[in-house]
Amino acid sequence: MPILKPGGLLLALFLTLPNPALAQDERAPNEKPVKVIADGRIAVPGGGELPLYVSADWSKPLPQVDRAVLVLHGRLRDADVYFRSALKAQAAAGAAGQTTLMVAPQFLAKVDVEAFGLPPEVLRWTLTSWQGGENALGPKPVSSFAALDAILARLADRRLFPHLREVVVAGHSGGGQVVQRYAIAGKGESTLAAAGIRVRYVVANPSSYAYFSPKRPAPDVAAACRGFDDWKYGMQARPSYLASPSPDELEKTYTARRVIYLLGTADTDPNHPALDKTCMAEAQGPYRLARGEAYVSAMRQRDGGTPRHSLWLVEGVGHNGDKMLTSSCGLAALFDQPGCPTAKASP
Repeated sequence: MPILKPGGLLLALFLTLPNPALAQDERAPNEKPVKVIADGRIAVPGGGELPLYVSADWSKPLPQVDRAVLVLHGRLRDADVYFRSALKAQAAAGAAGQTTLMVAPQFLAKVDVEAFGLPPEVLRWTLTSWQGGENALGPKPVSSFAALDAILARLADRRLFPHLREVVVAGHSGGGQVVQRYAIAGKGESTLAAAGIRVRYVVANPSSYAYFSPKRPAPDVAAACRGFDDWKYGMQARPSYLASPSPDELEKTYTARRVIYLLGTADTDPNHPALDKTCMAEAQGPYRLARGEAYVSAMRQRDGGTPRHSLWLVEGVGHNGDKMLTSSCGLAALFDQPGCPTAKASP
């Protein structure tokens, strides 16, 4: 039997006590700091810098690039994970991928900036406000949509990209929410159009959509839900970035844009841990596939319909960003690759 030296008993007791620093972190996954910060930066007009990953050095001319694909992360702000999936999809696209620039921006929260001790010029939002284009907490009140505008403005620079012909703005889950709202209000497309560059948006498996009317697939839920028609779910109480255009003007802009709704047919779990379960989202349907199909149907029934919008289904895939982006339909949406059975016609 070991003999404890003076003070040894206290030390032994101390070592058996639970260490608060090692205790299980019970915060929701999106409330924890990210694991990795993107290594690139882009200055955003209005103040601040946005971290991002870029697959090539875009500080010098890239004449070989004819396509750029932006891939937006989900609510975990894990741009590193999405960038790896983007590069995987790029490799699977063959020749088309070799002339494509992949970009993965990272919208950080205050908790990330504090955990990594990032410099004050790095933009930071609340945990979810970046998804709807709201202003950053610091260093300046810059919209997350303005940050996307800055990326598209960089791509519109013909000195850097003399042969760029198309930009794809894609996002999955929380990133899909960003893309759908940005397609409604984003100003970056006009900058690219002035340079003769086409744009399309790929909205993959978001939890919710921005409606242009108060009608919802679950009207009883909407009737009992305060704020069900507020932004980012509807057109009321919109943030400053898109406060000026009327809802009719925003809808006109949105329907004129090229949008692909990319939905996994197995994304049908009404209790998925990352599913938006607020009454605002529940008014749109029980799970992501139902919400997406209902939204597409509702938009098609609006005046004039949505002839430039398409619904592509990824058979057998649930809420998995990597599988969505690298599926045959994902490759068709990002790189115009053949093989997607539901891609009857590209918008």
